[in-house]
Amino acid sequence: MANEIWTIKRCLEWTKEYLAERGEEHPRLSAEWLLCAATGLARIDLYMRMDEMLNAAQLETMHAAVVRRAKGEPLQYITGSTQFRMIDVACAPGVLIPRPETEMLVEEVLNYLDAEVLSPEAAARQRVELPWNDEVEQARKAEAALADERATAERRAANLTAADEAALGSDVLGSRAYAEELADREAEEAAAQAAEAETAEAAEPELDEYGIAIEGADQKMASAQDAAAPAPTEPRIARVLEVGCGTGCISLSLAWERRGHVTCTATDIELRAIDLATKNRDALGLTADEVAFSLTNLVSSIPREEWGTFDVLVSNPPYIPTDVMRSLPHEVKDFEPDLALEGGADGLDIFRRLLNAAPYMLRAGGLFACELYEGALDAAAELCRQAGLSDVRVVRDLTDRPRIVRAIVTEPKQRQ
Repeated sequence: MANEIWTIKRCLEWTKEYLAERGEEHPRLSAEWLLCAATGLARIDLYMRMDEMLNAAQLETMHAAVVRRAKGEPLQYITGSTQFRMIDVACAPGVLIPRPETEMLVEEVLNYLDAEVLSPEAAARQRVELPWNDEVEQARKAEAALADERATAERRAANLTAADEAALGSDVLGSRAYAEELADREAEEAAAQAAEAETAEAAEPELDEYGIAIEGADQKMASAQDAAAPAPTEPRIARVLEVGCGTGCISLSLAWERRGHVTCTATDIELRAIDLATKNRDALGLTADEVAFSLTNLVSSIPREEWGTFDVLVSNPPYIPTDVMRSLPHEVKDFEPDLALEGGADGLDIFRRLLNAAPYMLRAGGLFACELYEGALDAAAELCRQAGLSDVRVVRDLTDRPRIVRAIVTEPKQRQ
């Protein structure tokens, strides 16, 4: 390939045909992904620069990528990244690739947090300064100036007699009514100003015969004012515990989409996952205070003093039943880690352990939410009910398959 002239167009068409011959389900899409990774271009840019030639380094990268894809390796491992909700996530062999279904799991958690934990301002969009905002403001000022001119004219008209009004015609009709309304308004404003002055006078400290404030009078006045004013409330920061973080996509999305309102503690048993999740956190500019990753088995590393303090326990645990593992697509079963996939005979081995931990980790009213194998959701929901959780629901995914179980811990537990 290196000795020939390869434009983006020629490479795209050749790669598409090559992958199609080897059974690729979406050969053109795969070819676009690989070319974007090799060139650093966005997909739209490929079609804007079809006649651009690839250099030797890009051709070498592309050749290696096509060979890997032809063997069935997932595109996300080859390109090194994928998009998850609002963030880009680095991917690497040994760590489970984020799925669209998991985006729905994040959505369920956000819906709960917005409704039950956070203030309305947490999810509100900030006002965006648009180019035409100044024009709108200028128009508003012009309208206000016009209103002032009109009011001045009305005041002048208010001094006219009825005969004058009749002579001038309809331009001043209603001026007398306006004058009366204006007089009433001015009277109300004067009364309000008098009341404010009286309040200010009462608020001044008591003075002695020399004009010096009597000791303690100003403190008493300040104390009275403080007692009357409601104490400011600190904004609520939601606490989320994620078990089995993988790339970190769940915790990072929660912290990113509700930044300043959500902190996450995330665990994983795989060192490669912790390293990759940390890399993704750093790329987003999030801090360890916002999302903390811990290498541990389930919740073993959670300090005892933090038990019962979390608002949410969320997980996308290994959930593929053992018998189903053998029928998974080649690019899943032969490339993605079994440790992150297999969930035992019914797919609920890890789920049962998480369900047991939930009442100890969550506060009263806290949310327990898990993504699971479609054939295990009814059993998982029943296990939640047997464990004493309330408001147990099964959420269906984009293909209308049962995918997520969510429930509320009403009676937290404490280990002796």
